[in-house]
Amino acid sequence: MTTRIDFASSDPAVRKALVALDAATRAGIDPSLAELIRIRASQLNGCAYCLHMHTSDARKAGESEERLALVAVWRDARNFFDEKEQAVLALTESVTLISQGGVPDDVYDRVAEHFDDHGIAQLIAQIFTINAWNRIGITTHLVPGVDNRSA
Repeated sequence: MTTRIDFASSDPAVRKALVALDAATRAGIDPSLAELIRIRASQLNGCAYCLHMHTSDARKAGESEERLALVAVWRDARNFFDEKEQAVLALTESVTLISQGGVPDDVYDRVAEHFDDHGIAQLIAQIFTINAWNRIGITTHLVPGVDNRSA
């Protein structure tokens, strides 16, 4: 599979706006938690490019191989993820798969136990931003292992 278009050079204004949005969503989120969001959404969406990038970023930030291997099955490996992480992973799944039942009240309420309104807004923005990146990566056939962020 080869890349269809170079999105960054084909529409630099949109890419710049998305980069700025992504940066704004990261401002108040723990970097480790943000990587879990990006990894889980990328798994659900099937974006190999983003999944490779964000598991690599998580490793560089000190994330364990054990936890990375278990993100996809976090419900069956709850002892590897604290309550806050579990709440965020559940929200990530609900927002990413929003057409399959929306965001249930219990998922939202669980996140609200750990975050104020501003924090929840940042989480939602982080989730929809990685979903946008996933859609760009999948649609344009970005090649896993090639980091195009500086493009």
